[in-house]
Amino acid sequence: MQLAERRRFVALGLTETRRRLCRRLMPVRMLAGKIGLQAPDRLVVAPTDLRAVDSFVAEEIMSGRFRLAGRLFDAGDESPFLQQLPSRAFAERLHSFAWLRHMRALRTNEARAQARTLMASWMQVHGRRLSGHGWEPHVAAERMIAWLSHSPVVLHGAEAGFYRRFMRCLAFQRRYLRRAIDCLPMGEARLRIRIALAMASLAMPSPEKLVRREGQRLDRELEAQILADGGHVSRNPRAALDLLLDLLPLRQTYVNLGHDVPAKLIPTIDRIFPALRFFRHQDGDLALFNGASATPATELMSVLRYDETGGKPFKALPHSHYHRLTAGDTTLLVDTGQPLSAELSRSAHAGCLSFEFSAGRSRFIVNAGAPTFAGRTYRQLSRATAAHSTVTLGETSSARVTPSALIGPLMLEAVDVLVSERWEDAYGNDWLRAAHDGYVRPFGYVHQREIGLAAKGNKIKGYDHFFVPDAEAGGPQGQRVTATARFHIHPSVTLTRVDVDSVSLEAPDGETWLFSAPGQHVQIGEDVFFADVSGMRPSEQLLIEISLPETTDLRWMLKQQV
Repeated sequence: MQLAERRRFVALGLTETRRRLCRRLMPVRMLAGKIGLQAPDRLVVAPTDLRAVDSFVAEEIMSGRFRLAGRLFDAGDESPFLQQLPSRAFAERLHSFAWLRHMRALRTNEARAQARTLMASWMQVHGRRLSGHGWEPHVAAERMIAWLSHSPVVLHGAEAGFYRRFMRCLAFQRRYLRRAIDCLPMGEARLRIRIALAMASLAMPSPEKLVRREGQRLDRELEAQILADGGHVSRNPRAALDLLLDLLPLRQTYVNLGHDVPAKLIPTIDRIFPALRFFRHQDGDLALFNGASATPATELMSVLRYDETGGKPFKALPHSHYHRLTAGDTTLLVDTGQPLSAELSRSAHAGCLSFEFSAGRSRFIVNAGAPTFAGRTYRQLSRATAAHSTVTLGETSSARVTPSALIGPLMLEAVDVLVSERWEDAYGNDWLRAAHDGYVRPFGYVHQREIGLAAKGNKIKGYDHFFVPDAEAGGPQGQRVTATARFHIHPSVTLTRVDVDSVSLEAPDGETWLFSAPGQHVQIGEDVFFADVSGMRPSEQLLIEISLPETTDLRWMLKQQV
């Protein structure tokens, strides 16, 4: 580790130590909050929840069965909050109360009573004990939004004593979130807390001064986290959807109650919509870059029906550093960026120069995506370069994640993008060229990738080139190493070998493309798709290996079959 990196590591370590101390002292800081806590006696409004409801999930909960985070947990006749839960992800989903929306689907007194019973159990066991998964700040923010949005479910027909405990617990959580936000780095959790606090200032009787102050704080967080092109600072396409699901109801609540809408809220929403459309594939799903996982179609459609910005998706997101090549019914999405800072790299993937390809109504080539509820091992695997449709050298990632337990899984050695340019040739074909230096330090090579999409959308040409940046100046030569190009195939696509250098890709609707790499052996290998709605599932990938420095160029092509 070089001196500059050591200094950065120490600085990040000190910052993280301060944050951990801040979180550890939260119970002490909240002691004063237990004394003289002023709780309102009612709610003014229940903000809308745009997420889909499922009566089957509600009926399962009525029977004591909870389907959360890819697990089924049978609590029987006891409260799940008194039992050992199957995983951290399950515990976070349970404590977030996001499942409360499904109880709305039944519209029965029995469902409302069950919701109150579960909430009363949580308040009794965890309501003032600031420890465990239920008091992770992002979980607490989700819980406050859920309680406010679905308060009619639990408060309809409730006794006065439950109503008072509910309001007091809400007030305590609001005070907790106001303090907890100071202990967090920039990221989606901070923004969700600001949304929750702004929502609480509207839903709970509050002086106009407080409503204005929470709106101004939300404005500052939106300005810090939403880039000029509408992307989120995490560079995760899914973040735009998750944030809109909360920002849209918040905007409507301001309007319905006649309050001044925060100055940045509506312009920010209008910026996010084009970025969300930018990442949509031909089949309607979002691209799988930098932590993005499965996208429930109902959530995406419920958000897009509020999109009034219109127009075609942009060709590029210059601040998020992505490119979109589209012609006919064919779409290519390419990552030409790196984490915007080490602090923002906690969930970033080492997928620079990876691409995804869709045509017709199907995705053909994808990245493996991020597992929604898997453990740390699978999450780390999904971040590796090998889990992306790009090239790896020596089976190592182009960006290295630090294993430090102190600062967390940050990318201290992220790539630098050396060039990124876009042009249209004389035949109207759309071309993109980009290069990164992620393999210069370990092996001496720059990876440069060119991708071109034909004007008719029926052909894609790819060219991967490796060169030693200082070779002409007499610098060190590149090492002998194997380069492996991977093309991860969507699980719905069927592969059929045509020749040694070519493979047919057929989608469920019959659309077929031929992948070929002249002069190379195209291998078909086993793979895993992390980002399926139902969880991880087996898939396949195409692999091509070349030996550097003997071979420094790899050409490949995809052609639509008629």
